[in-house]
Amino acid sequence: MTALSRVIAVEPATFADTVWGRAPLLSRAAGLGGPDGFTDLLSPAAVDELLSRRGLRTPFLRVARDGEVLPPSRFTGGGGAGAEITDQVLDERAMRLYAAGATLVLQGLHRLWPPLIAFAGELGAELNRPVQLNAYLTPPGSQGFATHYDTHDVFVLQADGVKRWCVHPPVLQDPLERQPWGGRADEVAATAAGEPALDVVLEPGDALYLPRGWLHSARSLGGRSLHITAGVRGLTRYALVEELLALASAEPSLRATLPYGLEVSDPEAIAPELSATVAALRDWLTTAEAGPAAVADRLRARSWPSARPAPISPLAQLDDAASLTPADAIVARPGLRWTLTPDGELRSPVRTVTFPASCVPAVRLALDGAPHRVGDLPLGDDADRLVLARRLLTEALAVRG
Repeated sequence: MTALSRVIAVEPATFADTVWGRAPLLSRAAGLGGPDGFTDLLSPAAVDELLSRRGLRTPFLRVARDGEVLPPSRFTGGGGAGAEITDQVLDERAMRLYAAGATLVLQGLHRLWPPLIAFAGELGAELNRPVQLNAYLTPPGSQGFATHYDTHDVFVLQADGVKRWCVHPPVLQDPLERQPWGGRADEVAATAAGEPALDVVLEPGDALYLPRGWLHSARSLGGRSLHITAGVRGLTRYALVEELLALASAEPSLRATLPYGLEVSDPEAIAPELSATVAALRDWLTTAEAGPAAVADRLRARSWPSARPAPISPLAQLDDAASLTPADAIVARPGLRWTLTPDGELRSPVRTVTFPASCVPAVRLALDGAPHRVGDLPLGDDADRLVLARRLLTEALAVRG
């Protein structure tokens, strides 16, 4: 079962063609078929572990009550002897706030909790986008946040308890990250007062997909509620515009100073300059500098750092490199994104590395996603193969297969 099939009860092709970015999708547990719902990813016992024994610091915990985010000083303090920090989560304070009706938000779990680290990597690889994971623990009969929208798509995974979700259509279609709901609070409130497009109760194992911009609020029913939210930050056409404009700064005619004394508040004065600028931009957009290769380079630099590859175990990795033999297999580090030029420059979110041009075919084979015996790499002898394979491991580009 793939990570995506755990959260949608339709075929991936159907989801991509008719749901993604267009409309909410409710998937009941019976149609998902996960062995334990989502408790293998995060359970109430796991929440206790995180709050009490993992030394959490802000901002990995956020606390909200009645739509207000509480200051970290309400639930953090000193770490005690040997931990000279002042913002460690204090479990007894978090417990008291929760018991008084506050929602606990565990943030960045794709960097903290092993099952969710793995799940985020798998889901992100399927969607080809970075995935962030938060969890929301809400007391009985409580609502942590008022009706709002997110500027990224979300999958809501109900792990424990039940929660009622009211979903309304967007007040702003496809909002950008710079267009949060707070700037449209009156519109949001007015829309939320009307009939919802979706009014459902999520039970353990259920999942709900919401495109960015769709209004939503949630309230726990009966007992406590624990759900995981997978946030997916998509790329937009506006991102292409931003990168094109960044590239356009290289064009001298677009850097030209406007006329001396121009009255910028006068539309008639601005009109000829605007026309000339649009014409210059149109001409520049037909040049190679504005082509797909240049934009792809900028998008890579923009998006790759936001999704880290799978964790490695540093000591075990070095031991594996030292003990490697031609009979051992290596494989690309899961989740690693990379490009390799014919002259041997390899770029990845981890780092940029240069290999001899003679090693390029072997590097491409070693990092193609399948395990390969070191002795099968296309180099002259086993000594050269081991040197390359060990370097791939010590550069954190590959792991033992």
